[in-house]
Amino acid sequence: MIGGFPARNLRVIGVTGTDGKTTTTTLIAQMLRSSGKKVAMLTTVSVDYGDGAGEQPNPSHMTTASVWELLAMFKKIKHSRPDWVVLETSSHALAQHRVFGVNYEVAVLTNVTREHLDYHGTFPAYLRAKRRLFELASRNKKGMRVGVINADDPNAELFTSAVKKPLTYGINSGEMRASDIKLAKDGSTFKVAVEGQPALKIVCRLPGRFNVYNCLAAAAVGQAVGLTSRQIEDGIASLKSVAGRMMRVEAGQPFEVIVDYAVTPAALENALKTLRETTPGTLMIVFGATGDRDRGKRPIMGEIVARLADKIFLTDEESYSEDAGAIRQAVYKGIRAAGGADKCREIDDRGEAIKLALGEAKAGDTVFITGLGHQTDRNMGGKKIPWSDSGIVRSILK
Repeated sequence: MIGGFPARNLRVIGVTGTDGKTTTTTLIAQMLRSSGKKVAMLTTVSVDYGDGAGEQPNPSHMTTASVWELLAMFKKIKHSRPDWVVLETSSHALAQHRVFGVNYEVAVLTNVTREHLDYHGTFPAYLRAKRRLFELASRNKKGMRVGVINADDPNAELFTSAVKKPLTYGINSGEMRASDIKLAKDGSTFKVAVEGQPALKIVCRLPGRFNVYNCLAAAAVGQAVGLTSRQIEDGIASLKSVAGRMMRVEAGQPFEVIVDYAVTPAALENALKTLRETTPGTLMIVFGATGDRDRGKRPIMGEIVARLADKIFLTDEESYSEDAGAIRQAVYKGIRAAGGADKCREIDDRGEAIKLALGEAKAGDTVFITGLGHQTDRNMGGKKIPWSDSGIVRSILK
């Protein structure tokens, strides 16, 4: 049995939000490591205990592990004596007090859009859960008590008012604001105004305008903890990819294949808009929705896909305890309402859906596969089965 609070004397940076948590957490950790700091990191995808062994798959398969799993992880991290721990922190963990005793010095907000209403019940309740991270950081008597907040988020004021030292970032507003943004298929470049200092020149190797926001959040954390401009710039530029997040799969094919997690309406829309801008040919999507989750977002995601994709392969994602066909029909309702029925095919077998999409793709096209991202298994009917979207793609293309 694990007792006490092993995280109490660790310096922790917490990252919360609806989308971009894993990428932002990874960017911050990479930036700090690049600057010479010893860093431990816990994300949905992976865990780095700061012991020199590097990243390994997250054994909990949860954004923030259960109380006992998290205590065990922190106990192992404590022995490594890291300078910083960067912890992806979910609304569930905050609402359930799983992170009680965690010494948050910096709290980071990426954004807040509709998600997890199956658990929280209402959007205001979801917001209140997220706000708790900033309240915890603000109550840290020995810590920095800094809140790094996306000023372009409509709910930004709720979070800036919860912390002693707010530091805002954004594209349209914020103390650290991006300008001269140049987007490309393989990333972006932009400048960041910093009061009293020369502008930061950021090279982001992750595609999409939404990743400009993730890099801005990381840059603001770097500014808050006292990194130099060069350390911030070099650290962000050194991260080339994040597993299962807008991840290219290369197997010699003449078209693009992108695997991404994108399980929220906002994430799906942002990713499709990014790919729409960089795809000269046909934009195809293989996607579905997860069972035992917020049912209200399913038709919303269907509408988004109908509006932004050229071809839709509607398939199963993870059904858990629900009927897989009923999940697909809820998504299809949104597709049909948005006028996308003619470009949609429903294939229950996910592997077959991927195979059909790849078989139709030509030079200049993009096949976008969403919903599972980094996962190496999926829950169908309450049973976990081995699965990897990127592995399936490679086996088909070979």
